[in-house]
Amino acid sequence: MKNINYFLTLLFVLFVFISPGISQINGKIETDVDLVKYKSNTVVYIEHIEGIFSPPDDNPVVNQIGLKFVPHVLPIIVGTTVDFLNSDDVLHNVFSPDYCSEKFNLGTWPKNESKTHKYEILGCESVLLCNVHPEMQSYVLVLQNPYFTITDKEGNFNIENIPPGNYTLKVWNEKLKAQEKQITVPELGTIQINFELKVKL
Repeated sequence: MKNINYFLTLLFVLFVFISPGISQINGKIETDVDLVKYKSNTVVYIEHIEGIFSPPDDNPVVNQIGLKFVPHVLPIIVGTTVDFLNSDDVLHNVFSPDYCSEKFNLGTWPKNESKTHKYEILGCESVLLCNVHPEMQSYVLVLQNPYFTITDKEGNFNIENIPPGNYTLKVWNEKLKAQEKQITVPELGTIQINFELKVKL
């Protein structure tokens, strides 16, 4: 019995030391206007990491529900195809006037149907609009790698499993001035990076 316990303990120790480490970034967005709408829906992302990153197997979805685009902001890897679903009882349309998204207009379609668009230009900040309901608006942000996240209502964010190295960490929000910081991610551990952003005038 003692030999078994010793063996299990040895296996545990080996697992701890041999397993790959987890590096992550924690942080928070603070603004000069203390409102939820200015802290949430902020994209935090690493600008560039060496390597080739493929789009996900399953297309991300922008839903049209309650006369809103959901999610309000969608960060994606370049080359990703996005599904645009209509979950409302009324007709909807999706179009973007931005050149980087090919100024697409998907037309109008009814409930429970969807259409797609592929984003192929890195760095594109594409606004989504509906010509049936002009109050509807959201954004797609096209990035180089999957190391990104969106802040919660309090402005908190977390990015996990980042390869160690020196990077540029950026933030994007439709209502806030962009900001970036140079960071060093260790082989193992957590770094804390906070941003203080100002509202666009």
